[in-house]
Amino acid sequence: MEPHCTDSDDDRFIKAFEKCQVDPETFDHAAHVRLAYAYLCDNTPEVACDRMKASLLRFLAHVGASPDKFHETITRAWILAVRHFMDQAGPTGSYSEFIDRAPDLLAPSIMLTHYSAETLFSDAARSSFIRPDKQPIPPR
Repeated sequence: MEPHCTDSDDDRFIKAFEKCQVDPETFDHAAHVRLAYAYLCDNTPEVACDRMKASLLRFLAHVGASPDKFHETITRAWILAVRHFMDQAGPTGSYSEFIDRAPDLLAPSIMLTHYSAETLFSDAARSSFIRPDKQPIPPR
């Protein structure tokens, strides 16, 4: 088994999301984490960030939302966090197996252990990546 890989359910999820066939109501925090995991299975964090951004912007356009809804810092910080937890979890064969080992990722508020709310929710953080101002996210 690869260190981390997706299963057929994950692959269907990725394809559906990239084709904008996912109900926006179901694309919640856990779905964002799942997409990050899937992109990190086959890519470096930098490439995963680029794919995630492109996919999210395409999805926003499809549902008629402003591209301003995309948040650069949150996206990149979650990619780094998921990568860190992947490194800690050991090999996994699916998102489901991974998240069973790293359930803390399902709490969106954990990002506030790394960022002050003022920094994380600023316009500057929305438009470009801002490094954590409270506690670093362990690098890969």
